[in-house]
Amino acid sequence: MRAAVIDTPGSVSVTTVDDPTPEPRDVVVEVAAVGICGTDIHILDGDFAPTPYPIVPGHEFAGTVVGLGSAVTELSEGDRVAVDPSLFCGECHFCAIGRGNLCERWNAIGVTTAGACARYAVAPVANCYRLPDSVSLEHAALIEPLSCAVHGFDLLPGRIGEHYLIYGAGTMGLMMAQLAQGAGAASVSMTDLNTERLAVAEKLGADQVATAADEFDRPQGWEVVVDCTGAVPAIEDGLRRVRRGGTFQVFGVAPADAMASFSPFRVYNDEITVVGSMAVLHSYGRAVELLAAGAIDPATMISHSFGLDDYTAALDAFRAGTGRKLQIRPGQAA
Repeated sequence: MRAAVIDTPGSVSVTTVDDPTPEPRDVVVEVAAVGICGTDIHILDGDFAPTPYPIVPGHEFAGTVVGLGSAVTELSEGDRVAVDPSLFCGECHFCAIGRGNLCERWNAIGVTTAGACARYAVAPVANCYRLPDSVSLEHAALIEPLSCAVHGFDLLPGRIGEHYLIYGAGTMGLMMAQLAQGAGAASVSMTDLNTERLAVAEKLGADQVATAADEFDRPQGWEVVVDCTGAVPAIEDGLRRVRRGGTFQVFGVAPADAMASFSPFRVYNDEITVVGSMAVLHSYGRAVELLAAGAIDPATMISHSFGLDDYTAALDAFRAGTGRKLQIRPGQAA
């Protein structure tokens, strides 16, 4: 089959590899769509330490079951599924206390094992979620990032009538904004340096948008501030915007060696909660339900699609900040 392969950090090609063979409790999925994520860029750049090379990337995907392991009874060939890429060991301390996303032997399809930027991908049957008929396979490839956003909300206070400030109007920021609106936020303000993305944020219902939070008139601050950029200047600015007693969430992925400055006294004196959110945890199934229920606007979220042979062009477009969610569709002509 044809697949995109990151051979070594900085080197990627589209080539022919062996078709995947399922273990007894695996299924083979013919990939319809796979989203490009910042994690893919980290893998290409060699910044993601657990990744073995060479590797087929792609962890946000959906498709059709075309092969079954010998012990699979839950699914049938022809079933349409979205796939949770998380691979937890189930044995370590963190798995034992229900926090598998912190697993000591953490793995993920497309991150540490062969992923979905290919015609076929293999996944444990337990990670496959049958899709409602109303959800297209292309839209279903958004379920993985949506499940990350759902986990992020699990870690927020969840009080109705609070004001949200979100840094970054890319895929994750827009998803967080739509979830906040659905969860009863009093208002959602968004900031991004990309004015085209801010226009989309307005279309999706953001109450205020600006290229800098200084443009907003809210001197008392926001009860919930979420950084979806991973950029240190945004993180430092956002921490200053949290209202007394409020919450700041580090949702975006900063470089591992990045350092941000903040006032420990203010965190103490204003009782500010600072919380991280990493990947997916007990949230994938709920994300399937939320997508089917219309909690986000998938057609607006997906801005570009590329054939598999255009994988490097898709990566270049992602780095340039083009559009919103970019997808690879292996069945699409280059």
